[in-house]
Amino acid sequence: QVQLVESGGGLVQAGGSLRLSCAASGRTFSLYTMGWFRQAPGKEREFVAAISWGGARTYYADSVKGRFTISRDNAKSTVYLQMNSLKPEDTAVYYCAAPRDTGWTPSEKYDYWGQGTQVTVSS
Repeated sequence: QVQLVESGGGLVQAGGSLRLSCAASGRTFSLYTMGWFRQAPGKEREFVAAISWGGARTYYADSVKGRFTISRDNAKSTVYLQMNSLKPEDTAVYYCAAPRDTGWTPSEKYDYWGQGTQVTVSS
């Protein structure tokens, strides 16, 4: 059974930084794409970033490109999201996600989700 556990959320001022972590267990982590999504109050969940199994490919939503960086440590079965130059509109619950299958479909086909971690950016 795949389990994903996020950590690292919190309250930060606009312009600040946070690093989210997601620890995965239950299968061979290094075989699969990993992604981050977020959901703000009253809005649909949206894609943020994805990274391929070996880390060679990354993909970002336009809204975070140049400010957020996704990375992974396969030895630790952990994926990270470094968030810089945070804006109030980045306030949301951030979710780590993984697909059931291997392959590269960065913004879709995710089957496993963490419980989420709250990120709040004050102005």
